[in-house]
Amino acid sequence: MFTLPRLSCCILLAVMALLSGCVNHQIIKTAVRSPQYEAPFSFNGRVTIKRGLENSSASLRWVHNPEEDEDEVLILEPMGQTIARIHREAQGSTLEADGRFYVSQDVESLTKQVLGWTLPLSLLSHWVVGVPSRGSEADVQRDAKKQITLMHQAGWEIRYSRYANNSPESLPTRFVIKSDKLEMTVVIDEWEKQQP
Repeated sequence: MFTLPRLSCCILLAVMALLSGCVNHQIIKTAVRSPQYEAPFSFNGRVTIKRGLENSSASLRWVHNPEEDEDEVLILEPMGQTIARIHREAQGSTLEADGRFYVSQDVESLTKQVLGWTLPLSLLSHWVVGVPSRGSEADVQRDAKKQITLMHQAGWEIRYSRYANNSPESLPTRFVIKSDKLEMTVVIDEWEKQQP
């Protein structure tokens, strides 16, 4: 059975990974960002969370479908066992972990309700593909390849350390986001895209 700290870590990890049940997809060989600002994406990867003395890691899968205004989450232990699952749609968000079920209007409210602080999922859906959100001002630094290396937005620091290739439109494969409450490292092992 999950203790409260373990459940909190699992919920946080669940928010970071979105899973779609039956989605036809193909691996993006070139891993280049779509020219469309709000484009569907999915990836398989890993996440490490540092929050105070807590340090947790898990495998993750994130599928983001802005056309349907929907996200779903699956967080896995190293041996493949499901830790938590979350689903977000226009009508609200749900989280299931260790037989417990949580409901809230959105993922940000869900993390506030269960963890006591807010994770900016709507911003993160842009940061993960290497672009600032249009919702607030961003301070962006780029390297000679015109890839973002450092970004500050809405009180968060996002530091990109690796991309899939050298193209300015390449998708990130490793980045860290920081606030005064946590540090999260995301490593993307495989970018995918959904078929129409």
